[in-house]
Amino acid sequence: MKKATRPDIDEYFLKIASVVAERSTCRRHHVGAVAVKNKHILTTGYNGAPAGAKDCLELGCLRDELNIPSGERHEICRGIHAEQNVIIQAGLHGVSLEGSAVYCTHTPCVLCAKMLVNARIKRFISFGKYNDSAFVDLFKEAGIEVDIKNRPPSQISYLG
Repeated sequence: MKKATRPDIDEYFLKIASVVAERSTCRRHHVGAVAVKNKHILTTGYNGAPAGAKDCLELGCLRDELNIPSGERHEICRGIHAEQNVIIQAGLHGVSLEGSAVYCTHTPCVLCAKMLVNARIKRFISFGKYNDSAFVDLFKEAGIEVDIKNRPPSQISYLG
C-alpha cells in the first residue's frame, strides 16, 4: 500500500473547497469556496439558489433551456456563486475577509472578482478555470495574488 503523505496547506484548503462544492445545486458546475486567514477557515460557500428558494435540481436550469453559454449573461440564473456566498456568509456573521485567501474550485467570473477586490482579499487559489478570464487584469491591478494549482487528489489519505 502506498504511504499517505500530508497535503500542503494549499492542497488541504482546495480539498475542503471541493467538499463544499458537493452541496451545490447547480446542474452545470459544482463550485465551492473557502475563505481562510492565518490557516483558519472564516467562511465557506457553494453555488446555488438563494436560501429558501427552489433550486435548479428541482426546477431545471434556465440557462440550459435558453442555450446560454457558460461565462455569459450571469443575470439569467437563479444561482448565487460560491464566491458571493463566501462574502455573504462573512457579512451575516460579522467576519472581515480583509487580508484573507479564498480557495475556490474555479476561477471567478468578473462579477465575483469585483466583489472579492472590494472584500480586500489578498490571495485567490484555484485549480479549475471558469469560462471568464476578465478577473486576471482586475486582480493584478488590485494586487491580489493568483495561484492556479493542480487539482488535488479526490481521495482522502489517512495517516496511520
